[in-house]
Amino acid sequence: MIRRLKKFLIIIASLYALIFIGLYFLQEKMIFMPESLPQDYSYSFPENFDEINLRTPDGAILNALHFKAENPKGVVLYFHGNAGELSRWGMIVQKFVELQYDVLVMDYRTYGKSTGKLSQKALYNDAQLFYDELLKNYREDEIVVYGRSLGTTFATYVAAKNHPKQLILEAPFYSLNELASERFPIYPVSWFLKFNFPTYQYLKEVSCPVTIFHGTDDLVVNYENSEKLSKIPTKGKLNFISIPEGTHHNLGNHEVYKRTLDKIL
Repeated sequence: MIRRLKKFLIIIASLYALIFIGLYFLQEKMIFMPESLPQDYSYSFPENFDEINLRTPDGAILNALHFKAENPKGVVLYFHGNAGELSRWGMIVQKFVELQYDVLVMDYRTYGKSTGKLSQKALYNDAQLFYDELLKNYREDEIVVYGRSLGTTFATYVAAKNHPKQLILEAPFYSLNELASERFPIYPVSWFLKFNFPTYQYLKEVSCPVTIFHGTDDLVVNYENSEKLSKIPTKGKLNFISIPEGTHHNLGNHEVYKRTLDKIL
């Protein structure tokens, strides 16, 4: 009986260790789900746009699309989610062009045509690089920073370090560290996570108006993340829009989202 128990415990301990090792070495693949595009890929969209490439100080080339509206009210700097590339996200941001805003949307390192090595510091620096690019042609009070899912941490960082007109967050997470700990509660995730993305820390420093959208039925980023974020004292006014029965992927189909977006833009 004791031998069987020992054998069972050894098996459990071995499985625990194997999964722990897997989480450590595969964490980047679990967080980032890039799709690549050939460097000669030609984008095609109904709206007027320019394709741009920015070189970073460490030599990465970041690919982006700059959509142009007729008589724009301003510009939206859009940070997308953790999957896909610009041929997809370029279609998603058309809603802002229809609301008479120019849009600048970038692909992160390793996504689409973008090159470079992923790191937390590099991704935040890249976000600021594109904000600085907009400042060449727009005033800060014309810039709306928008983040979706993974992109909400970069959007919040940029809004905290600068003074845009407003910040809009769609399905944000409190921090990646906390989100991962919820997924893997029996592991000390904070010990080995290379990307903690503390959105909540940056939100405290945002001085412009903030709007948060989150669906109550979101199974990717729990609704409670936005509830916690909405309670953080910010330097600007914060408006939390709860979307009943909204999921991680369908907020744009809900009338409350459409009405609110139309109102604030």
